[in-house]
Amino acid sequence: MPMPRCRLVSLEATPYYHVISRCVRRQFLCGVDRESGRDFTHRRGWIRKRIFKLQGIFAVDICAYAVMSNHLHLVVRMDQERAAKWSDEEVAERWLQLFGGNPLVRSFLSGSESLSRAQQAVVDKEIDKYRNRLFDLSWFMRCLNEPIARWANAEDNVTGRFWEGRFKSQALLDEAAVIAAMTYVDLNPVRAGMAETPETSDYTSIQQRIVEQDGALANLKKDDETEIPKDLRCAIGRLMAFSDQNAPDCAESLPYSLTDYLELVDWSGRAIVAGKRGSISETQPPILERLKIDQRQFLKFVRRHDAPRFHGAIGAVESLRSAAEQLGKRFLKGQSAATRVFGTG
Repeated sequence: MPMPRCRLVSLEATPYYHVISRCVRRQFLCGVDRESGRDFTHRRGWIRKRIFKLQGIFAVDICAYAVMSNHLHLVVRMDQERAAKWSDEEVAERWLQLFGGNPLVRSFLSGSESLSRAQQAVVDKEIDKYRNRLFDLSWFMRCLNEPIARWANAEDNVTGRFWEGRFKSQALLDEAAVIAAMTYVDLNPVRAGMAETPETSDYTSIQQRIVEQDGALANLKKDDETEIPKDLRCAIGRLMAFSDQNAPDCAESLPYSLTDYLELVDWSGRAIVAGKRGSISETQPPILERLKIDQRQFLKFVRRHDAPRFHGAIGAVESLRSAAEQLGKRFLKGQSAATRVFGTG
């Protein structure tokens, strides 16, 4: 029996989640339609821009993304503490960028008229509701997916579903789970045969991180066959920083170095490309050793071929047990997979 979303998403257990949304019938509604030949690749740009617009409104960090031809992946961090620090005015301003809002809230924000005690009580209640929604994963995905569906249907002059259903999510319970999910997401185009290297993987966070590095864009332009998406030639939004690139205004960062992560993605990518197994260096990326991740099982995880099966949550065995307690369950599925990938210690 499917679990209600409130039992799958618990910020007390973890703020990190891997999210997937697929187009209806897995059709290429964001790529080149195989039947009609129409090219809908520009919709991948819509999705990316929408992700970063919402990132500037919600209390959310974008760790990784991959916008494919018929589905999208996100690794996000929902930040409840950040939303709690916002003033009532800031909460109202953020919410009104998305929806019309309560008329009393609009009056409160404009300051055009004084509110009675009863009216102020209504405003306070509404703002509390908005604040809770601004760190809610379901509301974030609703605000992402619904406009995309409307725009695509209007472009096609049709009605009906664009996405096959509600998004799917997996809780990422520890550092190893987060880095594994990010690697899996960033390697989607390579795994699908759409790109040969991470830097040519369009509409992914790994390409964005590479292009943002000093000199990286110039180096990529030297290759005549490499075409960087136009929206990457300027800033499109801020990804969650790694520890070695953390800006002063960033309260949180991913607890790894960007160099380690790029090496890990490159190493994993070369391992999953057919015919290139022999080119893998025998030296493991140091991050795998630090996180006690089994090399072979990690590759199965990112390849999704004969991979250890996780379900609603990903993490080490102890992380799964702790999350089960938080969710009021006896256990979470996937403990054998956790042992294989992340070990027992």
